Amino acid sequence: MKTKFYITTPIYYPSAKLHIGHAYSTVVTDVFARYKRLAGVPTYFLTGTDEHGQKIQETAEKNGKSPQQFVDDVVVGIKDLWSKMHISYDDFIRTTEPRHEKVVQQIFSQLLKQDDIYLSKYEGWYCTYCESFWTDTQIGEAKVCPDCKRAVHPEAEDAYFFRMSKYANRLVEYYEKNPLFITPESRKNEMINTFIKPGLEDLCVSRTSFSWGVKVKEDPRHVVYVWLDALTNYITALGYGSSKPELYEKFWKDPQAEVIHIVGSDITRFHVIYWPIFLMALGLRLPDRVFAHGLLMMKDAKMSKSKGNVIDPLPLMEKYGVDTVRYYLVRETVFGGDGQFSPEQFIERINTDLANDFGNLLNRTINMVNKYFQGVVPNFQGPISEFDQQLSSLTTQTIEDYQTLMNQLLITEAYAKVNQLVARANKYIDETQPWNLAKDPNKLKSLQVVMHQLIYTLYVAGTLYQPILVTTSDAFFQQLGTTTKPSLKTMSNPKVVDGLKLSQPTPLFPRLDPLIEVPFIQSTILKK
Repeated sequence: MKTKFYITTPIYYPSAKLHIGHAYSTVVTDVFARYKRLAGVPTYFLTGTDEHGQKIQETAEKNGKSPQQFVDDVVVGIKDLWSKMHISYDDFIRTTEPRHEKVVQQIFSQLLKQDDIYLSKYEGWYCTYCESFWTDTQIGEAKVCPDCKRAVHPEAEDAYFFRMSKYANRLVEYYEKNPLFITPESRKNEMINTFIKPGLEDLCVSRTSFSWGVKVKEDPRHVVYVWLDALTNYITALGYGSSKPELYEKFWKDPQAEVIHIVGSDITRFHVIYWPIFLMALGLRLPDRVFAHGLLMMKDAKMSKSKGNVIDPLPLMEKYGVDTVRYYLVRETVFGGDGQFSPEQFIERINTDLANDFGNLLNRTINMVNKYFQGVVPNFQGPISEFDQQLSSLTTQTIEDYQTLMNQLLITEAYAKVNQLVARANKYIDETQPWNLAKDPNKLKSLQVVMHQLIYTLYVAGTLYQPILVTTSDAFFQQLGTTTKPSLKTMSNPKVVDGLKLSQPTPLFPRLDPLIEVPFIQSTILKK
């Protein structure tokens, strides 16, 4: 296990307001970062914005703004959204910042000097939306972008190219030696079969048809093209190429640093082909893993502002609380595959997991401890009955499984384990029937064990939920009588809850009425 942890989201393109699909990537990354901090691992979490390119320039002109003013305004909204979602990033990188642009110029110059970049002419089909060039074969008879399905148009201009083919064999060797580099496995197969085996074409890395970008020092008519500019944010944000490279040396250069990129499946190619090849050319280490999760879809199709089927997370958070939105995003979709957002699923997931299971367990247990032991948790005595032993063993196993799964980036499965523990604890109440134990003075010890086990199970579940439930976590632990948030280390000892003085239970997650809430959520869809 490596001793440091560096994790990044994609850097988002600020051409329009972000939606819940963008929030999905960011929330999941935030949960991983919070989990590592909970485990006591030095952690650095980066997010940001990719602010150059033709689309930004054209959109700014349509809005009567300079490109810089346009992206400045959009970034305000993005940062506000991340603040409201309690995203705990350590740095927010903008590719228009001098600390980034200066190093991009240095990198371009280095690659040009060592002949990894050369000047030629580009003629091909260009998608403005994706800022990508495509071949005749790739666009097909319909002449549409294979990624976004929008119309492409022919373009020809002088351009600098990166010699991708020079590194293709070395890249495949890296895949073979590092089988977890691309996750899930299906993404790796797609990259090899679709892009590498047919022959990796050299990549256009500069443009002259627009001016909004980092200028090439050696030839200022050119601006550095999107991916060589954007992808390098992961190291420029750490101080690579600057006079203060301490973060770079700690969280990237150090072999004991685990480096993970979380990206959407639609930008997998850029992160697992272009980015590692750029790093090879620079003589730098490659990330440990690129996890390409699926896309959050609506029932009809991929979320897209142009289609008018985008969910705005802000109204959801304002009405139901940030934790319900964070929980739904993490728990509903199997991380790695495509997911689907629907109002009905949202309501059902919150009611079932948070209101019925977790919230109900908390309320029932506190009420019983208050009733039978004046609100003071009995001291640990170890299991007595078969039911005690089963719950105790499952609690210990859940702690172990959760950490194993989270370290493997299997976040959905990790939280399914926590849900199973909570469900088992609710069943444990029905099995042990504390209300009957309380009637028999000879069963006092059994009652004490049951109450202790339930509080400890809640303590463990609450600790494991902490990376998701960032606003209700304090209230949860206050009801358990502690204001000191636990860590993964402290929660492993059942005696940690001995003698806690519980407060009165207050519902953390009220049940939602689908007849009322589904129409409201439908009304939050951002129209064209």
